[in-house]
Amino acid sequence: MRNHLWLLSACCCMICCTNSKQPSQGVTINYPAPLPDTIAQTFLPGVVSSDTLDFNAAFSPDGKTFYFSRSYNRKYIILESAYNGKEWTSPIPSPLFDSAYSNTDPFFSGEGDLYFISNRPKDATDTIKDYDIYRLPMSGNDPGNPIRLNEINSDSTEYYVSLSDNGNIYFASYRDGNLDLYMSRKTNGHYETPVNLGATVNSGDDEHDPLIAPDESWLIFTSGRPGGSGEADLYITFNKNGQWQQPGNMGSRINTKTYEYCPNLSPDGKFLFFSSERDVKWISSKILRE
Repeated sequence: MRNHLWLLSACCCMICCTNSKQPSQGVTINYPAPLPDTIAQTFLPGVVSSDTLDFNAAFSPDGKTFYFSRSYNRKYIILESAYNGKEWTSPIPSPLFDSAYSNTDPFFSGEGDLYFISNRPKDATDTIKDYDIYRLPMSGNDPGNPIRLNEINSDSTEYYVSLSDNGNIYFASYRDGNLDLYMSRKTNGHYETPVNLGATVNSGDDEHDPLIAPDESWLIFTSGRPGGSGEADLYITFNKNGQWQQPGNMGSRINTKTYEYCPNLSPDGKFLFFSSERDVKWISSKILRE
């Protein structure tokens, strides 16, 4: 994981072009001005994008709170900044997470629950130092206790989770010795055994940080495969007739000679956030029409 978050509105066009279901249109988010056009801009410099290791991006479903992660004293903490009617407030450690552990990679499902990874032990006998995926049920202002997804987690580290509208969950894991992308279907309220997304998507290099479209028509992820712009780039693959197509590099307006990772959509579908060694950024969706 590297420096800072960026946000980009490039993905909105992809959703439209693939007839993907649009995210919630009833959300009003007070984005900082000026809005990005063809060049990715730093998101909330000095508030979210600082001089430390800042990454991830997740708005609450109502668009009023922004969550991101920061490296602090050899731990990852999830911070939140709220819009107070005039501006985005200085970030504070989110009270939703137990600060005794390292927590990161927040993601809100379509149902409004908050998913994240943590190195908290699964029980009193757990001595394995790995990260697992948890779900935090959110009901109004009264969140429940984190629930470890036992059907999905393994004895290796699980990274970065995103969910489609039907509840299918996508994540990265070292469980087979390489950092690959996996998917688990949600059937009758339970998750099936996770499956590797296969050689078309995964390579001999690391793949991680998947962002699945609400209707599973596309998947954006980070890869360090040969032929990219730098250390690791964002790639996109499209689902045609149930098969993932050969991933394509998302191009020089997104990727650089550094490390791009942690993509996520805003609730209104207008902007794609991503993290980079450059800072936290965003960009207009029209660039993908070119």
